[in-house]
Amino acid sequence: MGRLIFSAIASLDGYTVDASGSFDWAEPEPELHAFVNDLERGIGTYLYGRRMYETMRFWQDPPLTEDDGVYAEYAAIWQDADKVVYSSSLAEATTPRTRVLQRFDADEVRHLVEDSERDVSIGGPTLATEAFAAGLVDEVWLFLSPVSVGGGTPALPVGLRLDLELLDERRFARGAVGLHYAVR
Repeated sequence: MGRLIFSAIASLDGYTVDASGSFDWAEPEPELHAFVNDLERGIGTYLYGRRMYETMRFWQDPPLTEDDGVYAEYAAIWQDADKVVYSSSLAEATTPRTRVLQRFDADEVRHLVEDSERDVSIGGPTLATEAFAAGLVDEVWLFLSPVSVGGGTPALPVGLRLDLELLDERRFARGAVGLHYAVR
């Protein structure tokens, strides 16, 4: 049985994108990216909303070479996993190993995670809110960038209490911090 894991890169004040929708401040430096690569190796399926999928599909055919190190490594990890995209507006997937579903169904996701031999990742705070509300998320990884953006899309659900237990923490050379929590 797998676990459902939510992970996000966020500003120190808790946003995944700023008020203008930009996340140019969130690009992980190589040490952090290598750490994330190690975490992502255990993922068998990614769950995305349309916007997160459109951002992540870059990794299907990035303009990288093997000399690009951790970035090329992440592309291979991402390509090796299945993807499920929840969208009422996306007609079809543009990447292999990807299926599009019209809506998020908590029972289907629960069964997917229970039947999975590998972990399942849910990406994007909007979609993750539905999984948190249904009590499906087992663990959270937040990577806080040393920047405050003053507003935008919150990483964690607004109006929903989450009780978390700190499992681990990690500091990175350029000031980012990784926080790993279990959802109680």
